[in-house]
Amino acid sequence: MTTTQQTPQPTVEQQNDSWRGYAEEGNDELSRATTVRLKEQSRKLLGELLRPYKKMIWLLIVIVVVENAARLSVPYLVHLGIDKGIPPILAGEGSKTLVTIVVVVLASALIQAGARQVFLMRSGRLGQTILLGLRRRVFDHFQRLSPSFHDKYTSGRVISRLTSDVDVIDEMLETGFDGLVTALLTLVGTAVLLLTLDIRLGLLALLSFPVLFLLTAWFRRRSAVVYRRTREAVVLVIVHFVESMQGIRAVQAFRREPRNEEIFHEVNDKYREANLESFRINAIFMPSIKGVGNITIVAILAYGGWQAYHGHVTVGVLTAFLLYLRQFFEPLQDISQFYNTFLSASAALEKLSGVLNEKPDVAEPVEPARPGNARGHLELRNVQFSYVDGVPILPGLDLDVPAGQTLALVGTTGAGKTTIAKLVSRFYDPTGGHVLLDGIDLRNLTEDDLRTRVVMVTQENFLFTGTVADNIRFGKPTATMEEIVEAAKVIGAHEFISKLPNGYETAVEKRGNRLSAGQRQLVAFARAFLADPAVLILDEATSSLDIPSERLIQRALRTILAERTAIVIAHRLSTVETADRVIVLEHGHIIEDGSPADLITTGGNYAGLHQAWEESLA
Repeated sequence: MTTTQQTPQPTVEQQNDSWRGYAEEGNDELSRATTVRLKEQSRKLLGELLRPYKKMIWLLIVIVVVENAARLSVPYLVHLGIDKGIPPILAGEGSKTLVTIVVVVLASALIQAGARQVFLMRSGRLGQTILLGLRRRVFDHFQRLSPSFHDKYTSGRVISRLTSDVDVIDEMLETGFDGLVTALLTLVGTAVLLLTLDIRLGLLALLSFPVLFLLTAWFRRRSAVVYRRTREAVVLVIVHFVESMQGIRAVQAFRREPRNEEIFHEVNDKYREANLESFRINAIFMPSIKGVGNITIVAILAYGGWQAYHGHVTVGVLTAFLLYLRQFFEPLQDISQFYNTFLSASAALEKLSGVLNEKPDVAEPVEPARPGNARGHLELRNVQFSYVDGVPILPGLDLDVPAGQTLALVGTTGAGKTTIAKLVSRFYDPTGGHVLLDGIDLRNLTEDDLRTRVVMVTQENFLFTGTVADNIRFGKPTATMEEIVEAAKVIGAHEFISKLPNGYETAVEKRGNRLSAGQRQLVAFARAFLADPAVLILDEATSSLDIPSERLIQRALRTILAERTAIVIAHRLSTVETADRVIVLEHGHIIEDGSPADLITTGGNYAGLHQAWEESLA
């Protein structure tokens, strides 16, 4: 008997070389239509994230305005202290004016510090609340997406979405908002105050604006390209690293380390080059801004000094001017840093919004049916299905499985056995025809109704981090320990579980590596038994068991399959012989249908398979 039909999976070679495909995908994303769509989606996502906190955001804006107003007032107060507070002292009229100004400066400093503290506390709490909701939303959405999506969307990209992409959004929320608002208020406020203090000095200072505008425009254009390239490069590094580690057994078994290292060095070097380019443009932009600022300050100092010498400008005004100019050029660097953060966050939002806009191939019904008690009657009516367009797996299958019947599916690779199991489990929807459970199309059942009625056990027997009891309870979250133990006893797993260091409370470690393949399979059987579904699907579910273990669960299988509908896919005919009925599939068509005992005597395909199995035992 050959193995069952599986969804096409990439080979090890394809997985290790897949980074090139991701790079091409990144280039595709830069097409105009796609870019526009992604930007619209990311803006919509950002709006959805911020909308519930509008009042808090406005409060934060007010706090920032107060903080910056207090900060901008200090140079002006210094001007008043020099021009209005010192002359009365020199004239012997007392220091009341200067003391008043000093007190106001102190109050401004305290207001600025207090507002800053309140802003940091509230903005930090708001940012983490938004990120908490975003992570939950992305995680929940990934779980709801169909297996077909996860077949093509690699685990490395999933990890990248939930880690590096969320991290850059965190950085934008943490520093970007504050930096942008502060920079804009400083630029506008300082420009107004400069012109108010002295129109001639103010106009001289604003002569630097065209140069600053050209530098900023150049930086914005170059950094948009570079930072997108950086985001794409880091994804390639994460994808290759995660998939190499997940497939480490295959990598070591086939001595793929040199090739993996070659690929990793290549993607890592691309990431390095992208970061170096970002450093280069910053190395040009930052000193250029500072240079323009210093030249402007020198010009103001020279012209202002000459004006002050001739009595056209007071020393206080010139001092305030120089202090404001220092504040004026610093925000331009802050804006550039915010823009870098904003670009990274925009790219991350585009990717996250792209994932969140993915629709499950298996969607919840708009108007779900209200099924009665589950009986387990299955019908496939003219069911058609293709994994790849133009390559049908099931060209039009009709099959009726009465409630309570155990049906075994056998056939060659690609016959459609596992495809039938996935359609009945509704991991996929048929491209044509209908799959019905107790007369109701599966498309009209809610996810909860379907999963309580249909359970599938595969050869993967995935165990989650936790105890053995936790993994059995997975089939029924409300199960008591007594129910868990009873399920294990029925399956035949109780004996080996009891011998574990902590019995049912023994941690199974990563993917159940503490247990043998056969033990993991028995735990999966106990989980399915505890779930007590109306329809149970066993897809190569005994393939991991050795002969003694398989014999151990034959009686348990009969207990599990009794009084429920079951579909059994197995290449071991010892499992198939427990079935009431066997159908032999070939290219999606039923070529034999009958009881195991009857099909053995017909001399057909099943009889030949049975004879070969008996000879292998001998």
